[in-house]
Amino acid sequence: MALLYSCAPKPVETTAPPPVQLPVIAVVSAPANTYQDFFASLEGTLNVDIRPQVDGYLEKIYVDEGAYVKAGQPLFKINDRVYAERSNNTQSGLELAEANVQKAKVEIDRLIPLVKNNVVSGLQLQTATAEYEAAKASVASAKAMQGNARINMGYTLITAPVNGYIGRIPFKTGSLVGKGELEPLTVLSDVHEIYAYFSMSEPDFMAFKNKFSGNTMEEKIKQVPLVELIMADNQVYDQKGKIEIVEGQFDKTMGAISFRATFPNPGGTLRTGNTGKVRITHSLSAALIIPQEATFEMQDQVYVYAVAAGNKVTRKAIHVLGKTSHYYYVDNGIPAGDKIVLAGTGNLKEGAVIAPQLLSADSLLKANPLY
Repeated sequence: MALLYSCAPKPVETTAPPPVQLPVIAVVSAPANTYQDFFASLEGTLNVDIRPQVDGYLEKIYVDEGAYVKAGQPLFKINDRVYAERSNNTQSGLELAEANVQKAKVEIDRLIPLVKNNVVSGLQLQTATAEYEAAKASVASAKAMQGNARINMGYTLITAPVNGYIGRIPFKTGSLVGKGELEPLTVLSDVHEIYAYFSMSEPDFMAFKNKFSGNTMEEKIKQVPLVELIMADNQVYDQKGKIEIVEGQFDKTMGAISFRATFPNPGGTLRTGNTGKVRITHSLSAALIIPQEATFEMQDQVYVYAVAAGNKVTRKAIHVLGKTSHYYYVDNGIPAGDKIVLAGTGNLKEGAVIAPQLLSADSLLKANPLY
């Protein structure tokens, strides 16, 4: 037995690994501007379909696609030979009708003294008077026909109704065009101002209403500061816009309500069909500043690991008001002054003990400014 005991393996003494060293930072509070971005489609304040009002062959196209035109500037010319002949015919008809009036007037003037002297009966004078009135009616009808012919003649020259930019021109010289065409000759866009149409979900809309003072939506919208437009290349447009109207009801299929913001467009940079994002900013007197790298998400909820007594970490949910490129703005979930783990949260578990390495919040904000 003594021999066996002396040959038996001795128990191995194990020591716990030291706590992992992780950077931590104290939560600070500061004034902040939160913002929300909403995808938007851009349209000119006025988009006019240019359509022919008479049928005929397209004789001339005076403008090119994308050109800027002024109101009254010629755009298209439809061959007017048919309409010129109709105008000439109506002129001839008017002259004939006017001649008949003169003839009827002469007949009345001839009959009046004869009737007074009882040479002819008054019935003849009544008949001549009726013919005179009918001749005058024919003149009025001929003038109306002539006016209509001249209007159609004028329709053969199509001019710009407003200032704006010419869109795509699907027709070429010689194409047969007319009032029955489904496709317009072109679309003329007035883009001295641009409308940015965007939608808010019901939760976003409720939050929007709560952020601004006022008893009605009209009063609340007046309190909204000027908004920004983020272009498709993520650059901020150099002009700020104003939210002007809100649709009266939610779209049942989309569960969203539509807004419109108006932006000046002095250089014509923005065009109908562009897309972007409308950014609405809200100023906060104080908000907790949480670095995004210190957070993680679970089931649509944002969390941080707070450092508790004994350097144990505990998971805490936070409520995000807004964000910048590097930080979240938070209003509850963790108080100012508490320490949170800045990096390495992916390998942590609830209750784990760490060796905190405290970093200065000022140095972090200096390296990655809020704005």
